[in-house]
Amino acid sequence: MDRERGVLYPAQLPEFHRELPAPDATALVSWYWMPQWDLLVGRTSRQHVVSYPAMNLVVQPDGVELAGPTTRASFRDLTGRGWAVGALLRPAAAAALTETPAQLRDRSAAFPAPHLHHRIVEAMARGGEEGRRRAAAVFTGWLTSVVGDPGPTALLANRMSDLLMSDATVLRAEDAAVRMSVSLRTLQRIAHRYVGVPPAAMIRRRRLQEAAQRLREDPAIELSVLAAELGYADHAHLTNDFRTVLAVTPRDYRSGGAPVERTERSRSIR
Repeated sequence: MDRERGVLYPAQLPEFHRELPAPDATALVSWYWMPQWDLLVGRTSRQHVVSYPAMNLVVQPDGVELAGPTTRASFRDLTGRGWAVGALLRPAAAAALTETPAQLRDRSAAFPAPHLHHRIVEAMARGGEEGRRRAAAVFTGWLTSVVGDPGPTALLANRMSDLLMSDATVLRAEDAAVRMSVSLRTLQRIAHRYVGVPPAAMIRRRRLQEAAQRLREDPAIELSVLAAELGYADHAHLTNDFRTVLAVTPRDYRSGGAPVERTERSRSIR
């Protein structure tokens, strides 16, 4: 589990933790993410992320929301004192919580889960590691009771997501369809129903997350080399993807430049 994957400026993070789910919930949630912050009056901490192409169920002190998959970089301005407990949902769980993931693309909606909210608030009030572990356990129990055991198609959707988001040899949706022994049309239908974005967008997100991480770890790497290693035709295609989705060029990003302010504001940190 990579704590920094998807976070564009890890050094600016507030206190941030990721907890793995219990074994009986690994088909439903990738991990739980838990930022906590306590900022001086008048201070603001802007958090830029390029989220995973997945849905998140997020519990905050003021309620619960279901956040859809994003198509571009987003940010949240943190002020005062607060916390959030989010579940990065796997496709099998996302489709059980909404019939139309695509309608939540780049936005979020209030989600009716008062019992979950009450128990997470109680857990986080304990503070520290004990509170975070309790929050993860509460979330796991709630998800398994609400979602139940995933069916064959839901598990196939999980397999699709794993393949598209972790296998660097999968460069096109057609590659994934062949590997999964399904038609391209079937793959696209599964992505629409269980994720809310096309397979090609998921591959693109994986490559951009990897590109951003590589640039942080090795600022001297040649863009042409990085582009070739990630499967881009050339560095111009990498730069165009970076600028379109992250609102900053690779050169500016590795020198510490922030995205321009056309990025969408997000209510959560993944």
